[in-house]
Amino acid sequence: MLAAGASAAGARVAGASVAGGPVAARASAQATRTGGSGGSASGTGGSASGTGGSAVRTVSGRVIPVPAAVRPGGGAYRITADSHVVVAGGDARARRVAEYAAGLLRPATGYALPVETGRGAGAGAETGTDGTATGAATATGAGRGARRAQGIVLTLLTGDRPLGDEGYRLRTGPRSVVIAARTAAGLFHGVQTLRQLLPAAIESRTAVAHAAWIVPDADITDMPRYAYRGMMLDLARHFLTVAQVERYIDELARYKFDVLHLHLTDDQGWRIAIASWPRLASYGGSIEVGGGPGGYWTQADYREVVRYAADRFLTVVPEIDGPGHTNAALASYAGLNCDGVAPPLYTGTKVGFSSLCVGLERTYDFESDVLREVAALTPGPYLHIGGDEAHATSRADYVTFVDRVQRIAGSYGKKVIGWHQIDAAHPVPGALAQYWGTGGDQAQVVAAARAGTGVIMSPANKAYLDMKYTPATVPGLTWAGTVEVRDSYDWDPATYLTGMPAGAVHGVEAALWTETLATTPQLEYMTFPRLPGIAEIGWSPAATHDWAAYRVRLAAQAPRWTAAGIDYYRSPQVDWP
Repeated sequence: MLAAGASAAGARVAGASVAGGPVAARASAQATRTGGSGGSASGTGGSASGTGGSAVRTVSGRVIPVPAAVRPGGGAYRITADSHVVVAGGDARARRVAEYAAGLLRPATGYALPVETGRGAGAGAETGTDGTATGAATATGAGRGARRAQGIVLTLLTGDRPLGDEGYRLRTGPRSVVIAARTAAGLFHGVQTLRQLLPAAIESRTAVAHAAWIVPDADITDMPRYAYRGMMLDLARHFLTVAQVERYIDELARYKFDVLHLHLTDDQGWRIAIASWPRLASYGGSIEVGGGPGGYWTQADYREVVRYAADRFLTVVPEIDGPGHTNAALASYAGLNCDGVAPPLYTGTKVGFSSLCVGLERTYDFESDVLREVAALTPGPYLHIGGDEAHATSRADYVTFVDRVQRIAGSYGKKVIGWHQIDAAHPVPGALAQYWGTGGDQAQVVAAARAGTGVIMSPANKAYLDMKYTPATVPGLTWAGTVEVRDSYDWDPATYLTGMPAGAVHGVEAALWTETLATTPQLEYMTFPRLPGIAEIGWSPAATHDWAAYRVRLAAQAPRWTAAGIDYYRSPQVDWP
């Protein structure tokens, strides 16, 4: 899920001609690659019109992120009371995705949608000479062993290397809609596309009478541009409950994100229990911005969030910030301060005033204990060590701290992510620097990238979702400017920083800081409608990037958000229904 770098298959699709519109171009390229007659986007050698044009228009008008390639399928499929969800071959991983899919579709349809095992093994699916699934995408089943399967069919492939670890094929026909992938993650992403192909009322949590649950004609081949597609959620400034975060995870899964970055510690609160340093949570977690009661997660709470995210194919990246943003820790343990005096708890919003005592060996005992416990709770490959706005730390001390903490994290088998200021130290091999600046020229980051440090792009004036949409927006901040919907969509991670070497950008991450946000409606209002744009930037081929086409797809999401009870900002840049 988190292999470094961009998807080779996504890059290959992105290089196709854009004549006739980006999605149509992808459809034409895919038709050629998979044996379509004459390389056209229709099933009979015609241009992207008629049946073929309809398939392209349907997907390009509904689905976010826009798929890499679309062409005609075998006809539309209607979900009825007789429909089943079929797992070709009975693979346990695929069955879990099938159960999830059925759980999504049952409330609105009111149908039983039993999950069943199809005949034969989905792993025996046919593949073409180029490795592309052929038998797996037939209108009536998935692979040789599942040709008789009808309904919503999920199958895992042994071939089809171009799909990578997260790609999928989705093909409709009159008796089935087939989702085929090499991994369960790919099947899961395919289910999210199926969800968006259905009418918006599918998001209702109660049965919708007299609805026609039609999956329109389409043959989709899709895979991500970047392997790292993240969202940072700040629990430190305002405490968020497990239930709030799990609701947010469901919203990320909808748009094919695969990383949840949790900002767990800061000046205003420490949000995870550490057994070896218990006052961090019990005392340091007893506050939040504005003087509220705060709160913290037990380690069982954290495990539950990690499990919930993993079930939706998101990897959790925990952040333990340092050497700055540490007042909650310093207030909890006087011995972490150079003078041995604990400062008072802090409930304001200023930054840059706190620092761990870099010359004190106890600091590294503290870091080792905390990172050891968090690493043991976190199955993913990364720990985020923070590293930004350390204004109260000298440059020499900053380098000493970052270099040593990187080694500590590595000793527990984890790779390091840090805010891009860690490039001032000596990033270890495999480290990622997360860029959050607002300018297009950042020489230190580019130099580190040229030396081999990977980059995650999170420019604050594009990807920080706590920035106000307009000066009149309530809540939000404006230190990075205002960020309207088009601002958050119209940029390219690969070229945002001048001089960035090819392949250095490993992915994108949106961020939602909570200085002014405490409730779920506030979180969702600032998240939507900007989050889907970041999702599309991270997933879809660069050549499909088109604001005019995107805003149509974005408008189509609004009834889905309404049906799901999600609040959102009605930007004047979008023609909402």
